[in-house]
Order: sequence, then structure tokens, then C-alpha cells
Amino acid sequence: MLFYFCKCIACLPLRWVHRLGAGLGTLSYWLDGKSNRIALGNIEQSRLTENRDQARQLMKRSRIEAGKALLETFFIWGQTGDKLLPLIHEVHGWEAVTQAQREGKGLIFLTPHMGCFEITSVYYGAHHPITVLYRPPKLQALSNLVVSGRQKGQVTMAPANASGVRKLLQALKSGQAVGILPDQIPRSGEGVWADFFAKPAYTMGLASKLASKSDAVVVMAFGERLAEGKGFNIHLTRVADIHTPALLNQAIERQIAQCPAQYLWQYNRFKQRRYAMHKLEQQSAATPSSAAPSSSRPGDTPDQQG
Repeated sequence: MLFYFCKCIACLPLRWVHRLGAGLGTLSYWLDGKSNRIALGNIEQSRLTENRDQARQLMKRSRIEAGKALLETFFIWGQTGDKLLPLIHEVHGWEAVTQAQREGKGLIFLTPHMGCFEITSVYYGAHHPITVLYRPPKLQALSNLVVSGRQKGQVTMAPANASGVRKLLQALKSGQAVGILPDQIPRSGEGVWADFFAKPAYTMGLASKLASKSDAVVVMAFGERLAEGKGFNIHLTRVADIHTPALLNQAIERQIAQCPAQYLWQYNRFKQRRYAMHKLEQQSAATPSSAAPSSSRPGDTPDQQG
């Protein structure tokens, strides 16, 4: 059923998809108080707004953008790559890709839950091979939809398991690119606690390990959603260092600060899962009491660009 829904959505112009998505986001804003509270709390924690009124305004805008993001995902899954490429108007920072290729290095693309992260792999996959990590849904039919919807051009999907990680390493060692959602809450044993906007969040360790093992070039990728369904601009920013989860979170913070309205603030990065809390207790026990907790802000360090 979702397959046919994607095909139906894909028949609409993008401006109508975004209008419907904005309506869905507005409806969710009025009906889903729990997500509003999570989003507002995350925004206030970020300190990207000066007061609570500004935080509320940003929260409402982000909920509307989240509605657009949901429907545009189905739109992209239902479209062919050649019809999606004309929707991309500008690409900033492509020199990071050409520089990595000159150096014979692999590329790690980090795409947080921000803007249209689906469009970034579509664009890159139209030019070069890229292997994208994904967490398979429990329903096989939905998993098939995710894979078929994302595998366009030279995009290959890798499940978030041991075999998938091997595929990522093989791609990097071959000088190819991989794509990762860096702000997704990892499963048990796959993450560590690190500050995200000055509050501990269970953070994936995979991206940092891949960067350390492969010496790949790390690039933050953001598909900016343009107003009135006009399409997308892609922004690529080279990141100097993500060898620890703390540095990874700082890079994500700087990315979010560029366009906070298009970040998925309702995503609960600070959710205290039982297995993650056990990990936090272990980390706390291993940390000397005299060590001060780390704190990061988007403006604390300059953007690390190549």
C-alpha cells in the first residue's frame, strides 16, 4: 500500500507535496503536544534562540518543515533519479569531493535529520558510487520500500549490522563514498555518551571509528528545502575531525545552527533508553571525579572546513 502511495505522491508537483506536508505539519503541531514538548525542550537546550517566545516560534516552524520532510520522502522514493535531479538548483562545497578524489581517499557523508537528507545521496549517486547505511524496519515490506526507494543511480544500501559495516569499510578503502545518519540513536553497545548542545546524548561510535580506520574525508551534507516547493540546494562542508563522538556532535551542532528551522527537533536525541543509561553509568564510573563535563556550542569553535 505504501508503494502505491509513493507512486501517487510522486505524480504531484513538488510545490503541492510541500503544501500538503505543511498542512500535515500544522495539524501535527495542534494535535501532538508530546512532540511539541520534546521539540521545545531540545530547542531551549540548544540555546539557538534568545527567549521562550523565539523558541516556540522556531518549534512551530520546525514542525511544519517536518511535515514537508515526511511527504517529500515518499515523493523521492516514488520518483526516478532523472526526474529528481532538475529539482537541485545549487550545490555548494563540491570541491571537498574533488579534493578527496585527488587525494585518493574515501568520503564519509554525514546527513543529520535536517532538511531533505534523501536528496543528497540521490545527487551524489548520479555522479559516483555511494553506499548508504540504513536501519532495516521490522516489517519486510517496508524494508523493501526503503531500499528500492533509495537505490537510485549508483546508490547501494547497507543494513546497520556487521555485514553492512564491512560494506562501508570496503567502499572507503576503494576510495568510494558512504552515507550515515550521524544523529540517530544507536542500538545497545553501539554508542557512547557525549555532549550534544551541552547535554549528554547517546551517540553513535561508528562514524568516528570509520574515520579513524579509513583516513577518509568527512563531509557534512545538508539538502536545504527551498520555499514554495522550488526545489533544493545542497550544502557540503568538510569537517576536520570526528575521531571522537564528542567532536561528531560538535560538527552536527554547527550544521544545525546554519538552518535550525529545518532540523527535526522533535527527534528525541536525549531519550534515556535502559541500555544507554547502563552505558552512562559505566562511563561515569570510569571518569575521574575531578574531570569537568565537556560543553559545546555552535560558536565555541570555528567551522572546520577544508
